[in-house]
Amino acid sequence: MADDTPLLSDHQPPPTAAPGEKPLRTMDSMIELCIGEFGRAQFAQAALVSLSWFFDAQQTFISVFTDSEPLWHCTDPARCTPGAADLCGIPDGSWSWDENTVGRHTSVVSEWGLQCATPFIRGLPASSFFAGCLLGGLILATLADSSLGRRNLLFHTCFGMAITSLLTAFSTSIWAYAALRFMCGFGRAAIGTCALVLSTELVGRRWRGPVGMVGFILFSLGFLSLPAIAYANRGGSWRVLYLWTSVPTLFYCVLVYFFVYESPRWLFVKGRKEEAIQTLKSIAPPEKHSRLTSSFFSSAPFLGNDFDPSAADVDIFSAMKLLLARRWALLRLSAVMVVSFGTGMVYYGMPLGLANLSFNLYLGVASNALSEIPSALAALLFIAKLSRRLSLLAMTTVSAVFSALCILRGEPWGRLQMWFELVSFFGGCTALNMLLIYTLELFPTCVRNSAVSMVRQALVLGGAFSPFLVAAGRTSGGALSYGVFGAVIGCCGLFVVCLPETRGGTISDTMEEEELKMMGRSRMSGVATLA
Repeated sequence: MADDTPLLSDHQPPPTAAPGEKPLRTMDSMIELCIGEFGRAQFAQAALVSLSWFFDAQQTFISVFTDSEPLWHCTDPARCTPGAADLCGIPDGSWSWDENTVGRHTSVVSEWGLQCATPFIRGLPASSFFAGCLLGGLILATLADSSLGRRNLLFHTCFGMAITSLLTAFSTSIWAYAALRFMCGFGRAAIGTCALVLSTELVGRRWRGPVGMVGFILFSLGFLSLPAIAYANRGGSWRVLYLWTSVPTLFYCVLVYFFVYESPRWLFVKGRKEEAIQTLKSIAPPEKHSRLTSSFFSSAPFLGNDFDPSAADVDIFSAMKLLLARRWALLRLSAVMVVSFGTGMVYYGMPLGLANLSFNLYLGVASNALSEIPSALAALLFIAKLSRRLSLLAMTTVSAVFSALCILRGEPWGRLQMWFELVSFFGGCTALNMLLIYTLELFPTCVRNSAVSMVRQALVLGGAFSPFLVAAGRTSGGALSYGVFGAVIGCCGLFVVCLPETRGGTISDTMEEEELKMMGRSRMSGVATLA
């Protein structure tokens, strides 16, 4: 029976000091001693940072509506067959789009005549977005751990996403549109990573799980806002959707610039102790300000006093070098990236493939978005009560099985198809939420943002293949795409067994601290841990 140990509770002892000295405090315990686990200022900071997920979700899934094939009807029954699967076989002039008018198109498909284009052309804008996410993630991944920090990178990525999304509304061709979607993906590549890491580093151990889930829920709400916006704009231009989602993001960037603080953990690791103390003072309740001095931190038996700023500030790729130089870190990173790849194919591909299934697109997208909220709550329950590895394995298996069931045709399977898709998407969402929290626990502060970013890039890589699979599966009613989705997430999910269990442990700040913990676990268990 699972016990009630909260996320990242302090079951493991901190690294020991030399004989005769006081035990060294971890940065977790020092920050909690100074500002508490979760106060009003911490809540405000975490909520403001997590709000970026809302706008990120809108740009991630907006192509479900802007790039879909609109409804059409026959205008010449003698030459047109209603309900035909392929418009290319119907003579021009015998049919018309339902909601389009002169000079106004509800989709890029109708505006630029892409109904007969190849799967590559039709999937190009969405895949360009994911390709931009990949490149942006690789280039921007380590900036939050090295030179820019979490807060500055969050601002720049949100601003870049907002500007390119605004410009997308003025695209003049499918090629310009795809190029701007690529730039938008590049701009937003680090938003989720920065938001997750920054929000969880501002609170105590027991609150990291709930705070991380706040971001996931806001992402779900952002996803859910899309069918509402699209339904309100039905019959209007697809360009309006980009205007309605980009302008509020620009206002959010202003809030981030003026009101969000940098992570005190990152500042300590970078040797910027005075800035870290000032940040803690801004967050701490007034009665604790008196102890927040340089002399207090210098005299305390505190692991942060041993950080070497010169070693922590080599170059922008220093965090990746640390991850690749140590075998245990490389093995962990490889395993979580494989799991993330399979999860990404389901998470991004299923909403894009809804137009291929036999139910209303608005209702289907809204149902998928709504399912993300209980999936976030389920993930929170699982990480608080159950093993990380077993929970992830169970959710990826559930997603694989029900995705495969979506390919079944005829009665009664056709009527159950919507439920199969929802259960599979729910399993993929829950697995993704748990995987991101799990990744936070697997890697220390000095490389955490880079590790989470690489996991998200693997997620996006899985998503980059999805638009082509969805386009290719249109003639088969989604059978091809959903069958592949299920096979990939099922196989990739098996790699979770290669990872160490982190439930009930503290998180480390340096690679050396993590290695000391690994040695301690090995001595206690009598066997070496695969790490």
